[in-house]
Amino acid sequence: MPDVTKNTPTVTGNSNAWRPWFTPQAEIWNGRLAMLGFLVVVVIELSSGKGILNFWGIM
Repeated sequence: MPDVTKNTPTVTGNSNAWRPWFTPQAEIWNGRLAMLGFLVVVVIELSSGKGILNFWGIM
């Protein structure tokens, strides 16, 4: 049976820490901030009864 531990990457340090550029940690934070932004838009639309662009007077 082949040794699968040679090709398995090890996680060192905090896998949730902020790391810039194209790292898995940066992509996790990008997704979290995108979900937060989407939630804010939905809350504004539900509370004001207007779309986000109309709420800010853009359209």
